[in-house]
Amino acid sequence: MPQPASTPAKPRIEGIFTPNIVPLLPDGSIHEAELRRYVDWLIQNGVHGLYPNGSTGEFTRFTCEERQRIGKIVCEQAAGRVPVLVGAAEANVRETLAACERYAEYGARAVAIVAPYYFKLSPESVYAYFREIALHTPIDVTLYNIPAFASPIDLPTIKRLAEFERIVAIKDSSGDLPFMMRMIAAVRPMRPDFAFLTGWDAVLTPMLLIGVDGGTNAISGVTPELTRKLYDLTRAGQLAEATRLQYRLLELFDAMLYSADFPEGIRAAVELRGFQVGRGRQPQTERQTIDYRMLQNVLQCILADFGCAAAPAGGCPPRTGNIDQDRISHIAATVVETLRQRGAI
Repeated sequence: MPQPASTPAKPRIEGIFTPNIVPLLPDGSIHEAELRRYVDWLIQNGVHGLYPNGSTGEFTRFTCEERQRIGKIVCEQAAGRVPVLVGAAEANVRETLAACERYAEYGARAVAIVAPYYFKLSPESVYAYFREIALHTPIDVTLYNIPAFASPIDLPTIKRLAEFERIVAIKDSSGDLPFMMRMIAAVRPMRPDFAFLTGWDAVLTPMLLIGVDGGTNAISGVTPELTRKLYDLTRAGQLAEATRLQYRLLELFDAMLYSADFPEGIRAAVELRGFQVGRGRQPQTERQTIDYRMLQNVLQCILADFGCAAAPAGGCPPRTGNIDQDRISHIAATVVETLRQRGAI
């Protein structure tokens, strides 16, 4: 099989890579100063790498020029302290390769490229797409398998693509543990340097236990110190403590993921950590704005349990784990606190 020119060996992609959100100004433009501050905070709190232009970063809601600007800002601010894996998925092969060239110039460690979306493609077409990229990219490539939103990359295709030197990793966001095990079993014997990353936060510890090298985990953008701790505990074999932390972080993950249109829950939680995230580019109704405030109350109480935020002024009612029911409890608690402050009760 034809290969691109050989390049010096680079360290395996491993650890926790944060798929960062993008703070926005009131006019909807990129809040560069806040993005830089956010990058510094993530690095200072232990993440192993950064991952701009991922799903959490809402890459489809930015123009091609904006995506490249985001990638440049993150690479500049990281300044070699941690590796940067930049999402480089564009509408077609030509534009994707142009993005690869740009991110190589910016000093990214690698790019992540989602399989073609919108059109449902056969495995052979998916293979042809990535083969074209692998033969011409100047930067290492991580395959991004997210079958809920793009053409799936099946196991035979992954094994074929792993023959290309420039394809060095796969990020799988299916959360399918047996599928990950099958990938590792099929690819690792032929490519010991090939990295496997999970994009599903809810199973980070189990994935690490079966041989995954790390993850691109949205929750690390909210609690980088706790996600790093979970990674370190699992790697050190302290499984009882790691499992307890995994279960606790699961509540935060579920609240962020299932309580609002993705990734609004994550943006709400990052705001609670002290960042001016601004309003997302997806328009919202008045009802959604109210729900967002109630979601923040729930998230604030969860973060308060971890010592990552102060509890709301009115305190935290008991949580049930059912986000809708917990919202109602927070609404009731807020009303009671307001009446108490006004001397009505």
